[in-house]
Amino acid sequence: MQFKEHNRLYDLVVFGATGYTGRVVAEYVAANFPINAKWAVAGRSAPKLQAIVDSCKTAHSDRNLPEIEIVNLDNSEEMRALASKTCVMITTVGPYSQYGEQAVKACVEAGTHYFDATGEAAWVYKMIKKYEKAAKESGAILIPQMGLESAPPDLCTWSLANTLGKEMDAKTKDVVLSLHTLRAAPSGGTISTVLSLFDNLTLSELLESGKPYAHSPVPHPAEPKRRETSIWQKLFGIHNVPNLGTLTTGLTGTTDQGVIERSWGLLSEIPSRKDQFYGPNFCWAEYSKPRNWLEGILTHWLLTVAVLLLSIAPVRAIARKFAPEPGTGPSREDMDKEEVEWRGIANPDTQSPVNKQAFVRAWYHGSMYQLTAMLCSEGARIVLEGDLELGGGFYTPCCLGQRIVDRAHEGGLKIETRIQDK
Repeated sequence: MQFKEHNRLYDLVVFGATGYTGRVVAEYVAANFPINAKWAVAGRSAPKLQAIVDSCKTAHSDRNLPEIEIVNLDNSEEMRALASKTCVMITTVGPYSQYGEQAVKACVEAGTHYFDATGEAAWVYKMIKKYEKAAKESGAILIPQMGLESAPPDLCTWSLANTLGKEMDAKTKDVVLSLHTLRAAPSGGTISTVLSLFDNLTLSELLESGKPYAHSPVPHPAEPKRRETSIWQKLFGIHNVPNLGTLTTGLTGTTDQGVIERSWGLLSEIPSRKDQFYGPNFCWAEYSKPRNWLEGILTHWLLTVAVLLLSIAPVRAIARKFAPEPGTGPSREDMDKEEVEWRGIANPDTQSPVNKQAFVRAWYHGSMYQLTAMLCSEGARIVLEGDLELGGGFYTPCCLGQRIVDRAHEGGLKIETRIQDK
């Protein structure tokens, strides 16, 4: 599809293109966007940006090369000027809780559409509270957490609910997702983000953003609750879910929770999306799949201890001495060996019990950073094509509907659903 007409110099700007994730995004755009796309790479270092342009020229000489925009993140005027030049911005500059607000502010004020790859749910919550009203006024569509965290779980949940609606004419009572497989190495930037979380966000901000349905734009009709856990599960992490097996505490459950609960609220109030609403009794949870019960217990305890240790400043300072530098990451050879898979179930919300449920399997083979690049870039392309029936504001990946599921499928993220026996 052709891009809709707009009055900006660029269709897209990749901000932070010299970082590890930013480079991968720029490579994806160069290879997959229309050959006449008007785009730019932006950052502080002209030599590093020129190296990206040269790489794009070598790999794709038949396509429009990106322009170079030199921008200092700390200069609000430069950021505002950059945002005003483009229809859509993808920003990969993290940690977002430390460096991300200027890009959000600039895009909101300029009416520029925005995507990022953060996993910092508490920071996203803070940005929504601060800029949602202004975004609605300016018409800027902002979709944070569009990468590995947390787009695939959001799209899996949407697909499960969509399947229940089409196949069983039912709303969704509950969803359980399992991060079934994850073989990947983090970049230096990802590790830096984890280590800086407690430096940039207060404990009260973390607790507030983690409350049930805090991210939702509408209140829950009943007392907001999440999936109940037994004393055994609280102590040891493991439990059994039929058709998913033994599960344990997950790496990404708390990160993804806010996105899915915001999707629930958004789909209930957006006029063009109300037929996709999950239902008033919806609840959601995400876990990880261990190889056995012992690994499940150890994973739960290690995650618990890690969170406690990272809340201590001296421990974080020591960890930084051994962490890889931001901008570094897995080699091309290692990236090709990475893979991820999610599995999940959704039970229908019916008056009488039924013995059927929806099942989803989603998988991707290849670099997790290429997966993130694909999702952010395809989301941006959908916005550029128009006809979204969305006003300004903060949205979630699933608000892009079947188009993003289809684009993700073409990009290697396969999402398959079916109705099965419980």
